[in-house]
Amino acid sequence: MTGKGSKKKDKGNREPRIQNRKARFDFFITDTLTCGIKLTGTEIKSIRAGQASLQEGYVRAEDNPPRLTLHSVHIAEYAGAGPKHQHDPTRTRILLAHKREIRKWAVEARARGVAIVPLEITWEDSRAKLIIGLGTGKKKHDKRESMKKKAHARDIERER
Repeated sequence: MTGKGSKKKDKGNREPRIQNRKARFDFFITDTLTCGIKLTGTEIKSIRAGQASLQEGYVRAEDNPPRLTLHSVHIAEYAGAGPKHQHDPTRTRILLAHKREIRKWAVEARARGVAIVPLEITWEDSRAKLIIGLGTGKKKHDKRESMKKKAHARDIERER
């Protein structure tokens, strides 16, 4: 009941979700992991404005010391900040996860044909989180099958 003087807040998440749609088309995603991202203030503001692209991004897992790093993800410069406070749009960013998870992913990523790809940037408690996936590359005929399945599902949905 929302009456006069009621201060009920909407808990819906209105922050933009930045997705890498091409990743699910190019890879069979077998496992996912949600981890934090070490960002600067201007990078957070740009992501909140939806000014980021995960298309060319990839993740590297290192064993010694155990860490995950995010490469080639473009986060645009924040227009409200001066030139002195700007960040490098494609700098390498550190991902935050537990050591055991990092070691597990590093072992799995060493297999031939396996890559760690960024899938989506989401928000949890006003913090940016990155969902990464362990993917094996699809062949051309696999991609054609995916397109046929999507088209078939779309046709079925239209008939309803």
